[in-house]
Order: sequence, then C-alpha cells, then structure tokens
Amino acid sequence: MTELSFAKSFLSTLDARPVKLPPDYASDPKTFEAKGPYTLPKMPQPMKKRQKLAPGQERSVTIRLRSLRNPPLDMICSGQALSTSVHDLKQNVSEQSGIPAEKIKLLYKKKPCADSKTLKELLADGDVDVEFSVMVMGGASSTAGGGSAESPSPTEEPSEAPAAQGPSGEALLKTEEFWEDLKGFLAQRLKDQKMSEQLSGIFRKAWGEPDQR
Repeated sequence: MTELSFAKSFLSTLDARPVKLPPDYASDPKTFEAKGPYTLPKMPQPMKKRQKLAPGQERSVTIRLRSLRNPPLDMICSGQALSTSVHDLKQNVSEQSGIPAEKIKLLYKKKPCADSKTLKELLADGDVDVEFSVMVMGGASSTAGGGSAESPSPTEEPSEAPAAQGPSGEALLKTEEFWEDLKGFLAQRLKDQKMSEQLSGIFRKAWGEPDQR
C-alpha cells in the first residue's frame, strides 16, 4: 500500500466517524444557518387561571345543573364553597324548579352522588367550573316559570287543598310507574334498552309482580 492510498483510506475512516464537539464549542455566526421562528401550537382548551386566595380562604366554584331528560332544567349556581354538599345543591334545584328534593338525583361524570358528599370530595384541585347532571325520578315535573297558573283574585280566599300523598313501601312496588322508572334508570346507566328490559323483568319476577310488557 502506497502512502497516498493509506492517506485516502485514513481520511475516509475519519469522515465516517461522528463529529464530536467540545463543551465550549461555539459556532461561527457568519456560517450559522438561519432558521425561522417556531410557533407553539394552540392548546385545545385555555389554561384556567388560578384564583388568588387570602390565607385560610377556600376557592369558590361555579356549578351548572342540567337535566338529562324531561323536565328540561338548566341552572347555574355561582360562588359555591367547597363545603357545599350534594344535598344543598338538590335543595337549590328544588327551590328553583318546584320539584321535591327526594325526587332529584345528581350525577357527576355519569356517576350518582350521595347527599352527604361535598364539592371538596368530588372535585379535583383545579376545578372552577363544573357541571352536574340532574335526574328526576317518579315522573315529577318542573313548576318553574309557570306563568299560565291562575292566581286567586283578591276577593277570593284560596282554599287549602290537602297535601297529595302517593303510595309508598309495598304499595309503590305494585304500581306500574315504579317499574317504568326502574326500567328508564337501567336504560340510562347501561345504555342498552334490551338488557334494561331483561333486568327490570327479572327484578319484577323476583318481587312477585307479573311482567305486563
């Protein structure tokens, strides 16, 4: 091998190896390739601003209450403390809609919430605006905004109507309304109409009521 061929072979071997730069290396700005500015993509949702709270103060939460089906409800409760319970929210819905509180069930992230739960137990640390779903049981209807109801004239004394008392206990289980509500609840939770009808039929037969489908 001649010296020329050895030099060419040695140089080609060096070219194949990666270039290692020292830690204090600085590129020449005259030969540095110019690159355009890189723009970060927009976030799908804007970041929520953290509330500035005084020492010992808890953040407030805005609650939106919407019904899944009839009667249609859409309420906003702003400035709710984290100590607010689900029972308090149900009472608020009852006062604004006229629906008895015992007929109302609240769901958060498609899961039913117990009355004893508070917002602090249900929500995450950064939640400020949250939405609860309202489910009305027993076919109760909303009386909010009922402008069609006739108000008694000043000369007529309003008669005291007796309080409506519906069936309860075993008598309620014998009504068709109870089993229709159960079927609707199962269909909503399972999202399968056929399976909900099968389960409601099994529950009804286990109780001893004939299935009247």
